[in-house]
This record gives sequence, structure tokens and C-alpha cells, in this order.
Amino acid sequence: MPAVDYHGHTTLITGASAGLGAEFARQLAARGSDLLLVARRRDRLEKLATELREQHRIQVHVVEMDLATEHPGQALAARVAQLGLHVTSLINNAGFATFGPFHQADPGRLRREIAVDVTAVADISRAFIGPLRAAGRGVLVNVASMAAYQPNPRMALYGATKAFVLSLTEALWEESRGTGLRVLALSPGATRTEFFDVVGTTQAAGGTRLASPVDVVRTALAALDRRNPPPSVIAGRTNRAMVFLARRLATRRQVIRTIGRLTAEGA
Repeated sequence: MPAVDYHGHTTLITGASAGLGAEFARQLAARGSDLLLVARRRDRLEKLATELREQHRIQVHVVEMDLATEHPGQALAARVAQLGLHVTSLINNAGFATFGPFHQADPGRLRREIAVDVTAVADISRAFIGPLRAAGRGVLVNVASMAAYQPNPRMALYGATKAFVLSLTEALWEESRGTGLRVLALSPGATRTEFFDVVGTTQAAGGTRLASPVDVVRTALAALDRRNPPPSVIAGRTNRAMVFLARRLATRRQVIRTIGRLTAEGA
């Protein structure tokens, strides 16, 4: 039996209109959690909310919001109060990447990437971690990436943002021990989502096989179900092996050059 009973929970999920966010919503709904779905595309949120209400008889609220705006955590907390909800779990999933040489990237897009991938994650985590710790029975999942474990030529900023998310979340894991709140950084590899549509090329995957969102989310929930959950988890055996081998058998220079060659092929 799963260690986390999500019945009676209300889980806030950002980036919930597609990809991993939508899959987190489906799997948590199946395990009994009410949901607060957040994204920019309201039509997709409403469609998913209708699906989950009908299938699982849960409460689902939607909030249309651009997380690149100032103070997203404060804005979400205010919206939660207006709705009369008590959020007990949080999935910070929203994020996107920019592919190509850093010196050629659009500065406005880079600022937006930092706002969504870094600032929003920190701001929303800060806005809700107090109530989550007080509830003492939920989860806080921040979606990092395999890109967090090494520099990423042609996705330099994205790798840096995900290294931030990994470091922040693992620190929060330690700070939250003993409170009942389970904190986890989830690091997927290349996954079959709209991520590459936004990036504009599948070359960002570096030629690796795309994982299923279903399997990635199952990995996260299985880690949270452990008696003593880890601070972070990498989705996929091959991905875990790659990180292990890179750390043990290769120099920093070799790892960076290898990633650079993989992303340069066909660019």
C-alpha cells in the first residue's frame, strides 16, 4: 500500500495544461487528491479538470496564470485564499528551455526563462512551504532535469536553472525533515512532451530515447512512497547510470565536451 494517502489532499500543480504537469494531475487524481491546476492555457486546464472530475469524483479548480509575472507565489497564495482552499501538496513543474548558442539567444526569452524556471519555483515554494510544513502530511516536488547534473552547451541557461532547482530542493529536503512534509527534486531525462515543440528542435535531446510521462511521474510518486524518501531522484535506469558513470569515470572537461558534441550534431 502506498505510504502517502492523497485522499483529503489539495495539490497545486504548475504547468498543468500538458506534459508532466497533466500526468501528475492524472496520477494524483487517481490516488484521491483534489487539485488546483495552474497554467496559461485555460481551455486545456478546463478540459483536463472536466476529465478528472468525471473519472475520479474529486474537486478540481483551475487558475489561469503566467508565472513569468512578478511575485507569482504571492499571487497564487491570494488566489488560493479567494477559493477557500487549503493546499497540502505542491508540484512545481512549469518550465521551458532555449536551444542554441548563448550569445545568439534573445535576451527577452532568457529573462522569461529565468523568471519561470528559477524565480517562480523559489517564490512559489516560499509562499507555500509554511502551510505545507504545518499540514505535515503532503509533498513538495520541484521538477529539475538531467540537465542539472552537468553544464549543457547550447542549453547553457536551462542547465543552470535546473542546477538551481536541484540544489534548492535538496536543501529544503533537509530543512523539512521531521515535519511530515516529503520534499523531492525530480530529474527526468528527455521526455515525450511539448518541451521540444517549445524549444524548437529535438536536437536538444542529444539523441537519447524519449521517456514516457507516465513512467517519469510514477518514478516520482514511488520515491515519495518510500519509508525514508530521498532528496532527489533521476527518472530512468539509463539516466541514473549515465550520471553515475560521468561522476566516477570522466573528468569535468570530458563530460562537457561530450554533451557539447551530442547537442551540436545536426544543429
